[in-house]
Amino acid sequence: NFESLLYQISRSGGDQTSEDTALTSSLALGTGVRAVSTEKKFSQGSMITTDNALDVAVDGDGFFQILMPDGNIGYTRNGTFSRNADGLMTTSSGYVLQPQITIPSGSSQINISQDGLVTALLAGEAVPSELGQITLAGFANPRGLKALGENFLVETAASGAPAIGVPFTEGRGKLVQGSLESSNVNVVQQLVEMIETQRAYEVSSKSITAADEMMKYISNNL
Repeated sequence: NFESLLYQISRSGGDQTSEDTALTSSLALGTGVRAVSTEKKFSQGSMITTDNALDVAVDGDGFFQILMPDGNIGYTRNGTFSRNADGLMTTSSGYVLQPQITIPSGSSQINISQDGLVTALLAGEAVPSELGQITLAGFANPRGLKALGENFLVETAASGAPAIGVPFTEGRGKLVQGSLESSNVNVVQQLVEMIETQRAYEVSSKSITAADEMMKYISNNL
C-alpha cells in the first residue's frame, strides 16, 4: 500500500503576477509516494500430490501449530512432516507439531483423515489405533501475523489470538494426506506486472523531463 507525501505549494490561485494580472490556478508540486505497509496473501495454492503419508496440505483456512526453539508457538501452512528419533511428527526443520503426535516404530498404514484424526496399524496388531488429533489455528486477521522465515509465522496484536479447533469444522479447512500446497504466487504474472510498472515509471519520468525542458525553453525565450 502507498500514500502520497506532502505537496509543496509553488503558487496559489489568485496570486498577483503584476498590477493588472493574477493567476487563475494554483501549482502544487508532489514529493512522490512511499510504501506504508506490505501484506501477505493467504489465498489457496494448488495441491501437489507427493504420496508421502506424512505430507499434509490444508485445503481452506487454518495453520498448523509448531513448537519453536524459543518455546513459543509458530504457525505454518507447510505440512511437510516426518517422524523424528522419538517418533514425534516434526517439520522439515525438526520442530515438533502441536499437539504432539507420536508414531511408534514399526507402524504401518498411517492415515490422516480430513478432520485431522491420525491412525496407524501398530506392530503386532490387527486393528488400526488412534495416535492423535491434528488441530488447526485460525485468526481474525491472518495478514497481521509476523513472518519469521522458513514459512513460520507468529501471532501479534494485529492478528489477534488464535482460534484452535478440529479441521473441516466451523469454517476451517480440511486436511489432504499425501499432498502439499504449492505457492499461491504466479511468478510469470508477477514478472509481467513488474515490467509494466517499470515501463510506466519510465514513461512518467520522461514526461516530467520533457515538461521541465519545455518550461525552461519558454522561460528563456519568452
